[in-house]
Amino acid sequence: MNTEKTKTAEERSLNFIEEIIEADLAQGKYKSIITRFPPEPNGYLHIGHAKSICLNFGLAIKYGGITNLRFDDTNPIKEDVEYVDSIKEDITWLGFQWANELYASDYFQQLYDWAHGLIAKGLAYVDDQTQEEIRQTRGTVTTPGTNSPFRNRSVQENADLFTRMKNGEFPNGSKVLRAKIDMSHPNMLMRDPVMYRILHADHHRTGSRWCIYPMYDYAHGQSDSIEKITHSICTLEFDVHRPLYDWFIEKLEIFPSHQYEFARLNITHTVMSKRRLLELVQSELVNGWDDPRMPTISGLRRRGYTPAGIRLFSEKVGVAKRDNLIDFSLLEWCIREDLNKTAPRYMAVLDPIKVILTNYPEDKLEHMKASLNPEDASAGERSIPFSKELYIERDDFMEEPPKKFFRLRPGGEVRLKYGYIICCENVIKDENGNITELHCTYDPDTKPGTGTWRSVKGTIHWLCARHAATAQVHLYDKLFTEADMGSLPEGADYKEYINPLSHTTVQALVDKDALNLALQAKAGKDNTRVRMQFERLGYFVADYNSSDTLPVFNRVCTLRDSYAKTLKKG
Repeated sequence: MNTEKTKTAEERSLNFIEEIIEADLAQGKYKSIITRFPPEPNGYLHIGHAKSICLNFGLAIKYGGITNLRFDDTNPIKEDVEYVDSIKEDITWLGFQWANELYASDYFQQLYDWAHGLIAKGLAYVDDQTQEEIRQTRGTVTTPGTNSPFRNRSVQENADLFTRMKNGEFPNGSKVLRAKIDMSHPNMLMRDPVMYRILHADHHRTGSRWCIYPMYDYAHGQSDSIEKITHSICTLEFDVHRPLYDWFIEKLEIFPSHQYEFARLNITHTVMSKRRLLELVQSELVNGWDDPRMPTISGLRRRGYTPAGIRLFSEKVGVAKRDNLIDFSLLEWCIREDLNKTAPRYMAVLDPIKVILTNYPEDKLEHMKASLNPEDASAGERSIPFSKELYIERDDFMEEPPKKFFRLRPGGEVRLKYGYIICCENVIKDENGNITELHCTYDPDTKPGTGTWRSVKGTIHWLCARHAATAQVHLYDKLFTEADMGSLPEGADYKEYINPLSHTTVQALVDKDALNLALQAKAGKDNTRVRMQFERLGYFVADYNSSDTLPVFNRVCTLRDSYAKTLKKG
């Protein structure tokens, strides 16, 4: 019998974690689920974290459970309140709210007491070896490790030394506490892993109270257990950590949280390593953590990406058991899907050339009508001023055009979107041969909705000179030229693959109504910013640093993927 055919559409759409959860609930293993998002506050979150956020919070919402936000703050040297605040801002911006705000440091005393319990059971010992000596005696994947000469210390001596470590009697690096498991275990992480190290450094929450700090593998599973996390969900690189996660819980005889792994998010044309992102910031190859080219959530937010678009992307990527590489164009497609439904339409010209309609009345000003958003019937209409002097894109005119160029040319006609058909009669140039103006005529009988309709092949956008305002526009593209940044040749420097066209700045002209709308809402970093479509050009948003004296727009994304074409032109 083909059981797949008997499943409902909803059952077939479940990912493997949802299948596990539904089975656990059906069997009465848990009354409700508790998930957690456990970032280390040592940097800014990126799009990979956004996927994990959407997964953990989404599962809790779907199955009526809760999600804790727990900061893995066990390394005071690298952690900072700045990162704590940014993480909370990112999660809130994405549209989620945690049930409890917790910290691994909340459990330092309990973890310390449990460590003494493992010592009492003969399952942990204090080792005086250096970090390098421990590394050298751990063995390889094909050869067993070597027992530490301090492995057989008595329970009493280990308990005394560990207490003295906690009391600050020893310098950094002089001693560690290790779990006593098996130095010949096929899983290298099970070869007497370090549980505690000495670190005389102030902690952002506990100050100088502690000078020993638990390692991730010891603190993580026990923190899950304390919070009674039913489904501890992490990425695939922690698969080899699961036996150690289970070992600690079993030996401590505490609540049996369980770890499940899913494929981490890898996207083309970017890097996800916190170390590499930090290098980009510190070397000033990008303009900070919130540079709109960065894959950080703060960068995506500044660029103008929407929470709904990112949540849609996480849904489309899905939950897999194997790592894969997701095309960046899928992320942009999801953002377009959201913005197409919500963004009002306006006109802007990025590289303007003036058009003078020689037969249009000098003082006349009329208004064309168009929908603010054709995808939203309730959006209403906008009024588009039209006068004798206009601006069009320089790319929309060619003196000697190739075949199938259907925009404006000498003697040729084109329709102005929502407006008249015009014909180019004369090209005005400066002393260097640069085009400064186009003198055209308009056909008064071709206004949409009036006169006699006739068709021409080309339609271009435009901007009324009387209703145009100057703005600085930042055009962003993919940060790296190489699609798979994880498969560079051996020894290659990833920084050499930065796309020189990833950021360009132009002085543009935009519709005054669009400018006013954007500046009214630009101040907030949340969803109050208005994303808008500049017709034929893409989606744009006012930058945080915009002002009345210097309006700045960021291009969120183009109307379609232009990256391959850009590389060919380069």
